[in-house]
Amino acid sequence: QVQLVESGGGLVQAGGSLRLSCVASGRISNNPTMGWFRQAPGKEREFVAAIGWNVGGTYCADSVKGRVTISRDNAKNTVYLQMNSLKPEDTAVYYCAQRTKITISAMRPEGYDYWGQGTQVTVSS
Repeated sequence: QVQLVESGGGLVQAGGSLRLSCVASGRISNNPTMGWFRQAPGKEREFVAAIGWNVGGTYCADSVKGRVTISRDNAKNTVYLQMNSLKPEDTAVYYCAQRTKITISAMRPEGYDYWGQGTQVTVSS
C-alpha cells in the first residue's frame, strides 16, 4: 500500500502564492507518475498537474498553466505544487495521487489508485 499525505493548504488572498507538499510512503512503485487534482464544491475532480517520478516530464492543465509548477524531490519521496497568482476560482480541496494505470491518461483521475486525504486551498477576492 501507498500512503500520501498533503500539506501546505490554507487561506490566501487573490494574487498570492502557496506551495503544497505531498509525502509518499509505503510500497511506492518503481516509476510512478504523481499527480495533483482538485475538487471544488459541487464540481468534479479535475486535473491540475502531473510529474514523472524518475523521468521528470511534467504536465499542467490549461487553467493553471503559467501559474503552477510541479516538482519532486526523490530523496524525500515528496512532490510539490507551487501555485502563484492564485485566483478565487482556484479554491478547492487539492489531492495528491499516485498513478497506477498507465493505459489511462495521466490527466484522468481514473488512472490513479492511491490518493491523499486532501488539503484545502481557499483564495479570497
